Amino acid sequence: MDFSALLTWDGLVYLVILSLLEIVLGIDNIIFISIVTDKLPADSKRKARNIGLILALVVRLFLLSVVAWIMGMTKPLFSVLDVDFSGQSLVLLIGGLFLIYKSTTEMHNSVKGHHEVKSSKSKGIASVIGQIIMIDIVFSFDSIISAIGMTNGMKEEINADPLIIIYAAIIVSMIVMLSFAKQISDFITNRPTIKMIALGFLVTIGVILVAEAFGQHVPKGYIYFAMVYALIVEFLNIRMRKNKGVE
Repeated sequence: MDFSALLTWDGLVYLVILSLLEIVLGIDNIIFISIVTDKLPADSKRKARNIGLILALVVRLFLLSVVAWIMGMTKPLFSVLDVDFSGQSLVLLIGGLFLIYKSTTEMHNSVKGHHEVKSSKSKGIASVIGQIIMIDIVFSFDSIISAIGMTNGMKEEINADPLIIIYAAIIVSMIVMLSFAKQISDFITNRPTIKMIALGFLVTIGVILVAEAFGQHVPKGYIYFAMVYALIVEFLNIRMRKNKGVE
């Protein structure tokens, strides 16, 4: 593999930009992992969370190694009501529906005060990791395709293969996410209102994935902006309640 791309100024700039992109696209992954590991015993949360993020890294690197196959999955397989469905569309559709189902179920349990009881510790971890693997695959498709789209035309600009930059950006972003995953998870877990906002965000992401499966592109920038705006409002509410002695 040609590492010369990382030794140029343009290559380093692209590395920083792609790393930031991967971190932003990985936020929904961290939120999902934080929520599904919430019911595990304290000593198992960190283990399941780290395994989930490491699996996300492995899945992304694997998909990047078969990037030509991934891009080939955009070819239509069949049509329903004049809507073409490709392999990529099916992945997004299944993943989106699963995300909507899981998030709304968690919302229902939180509102009703229901708590799922696992029959055993090992079964609980296995179930959580299975869910994480499934959603990792869906989010990884989004991540890889976005990275490839950003690096189109980069080969001529840096005079080297841009794939090494994507590899490096994915690894850097995962190291950052592993470093802050616990803080994000604890923050969401300890604040029910933040958890509800996060679940609403995951439902929205699920709806977007389903829409993209049907060929409707929705700019994710609007969704991330709405999420940040909702969080800022909730932070102000938390501060107000704290000042009033409610919290």
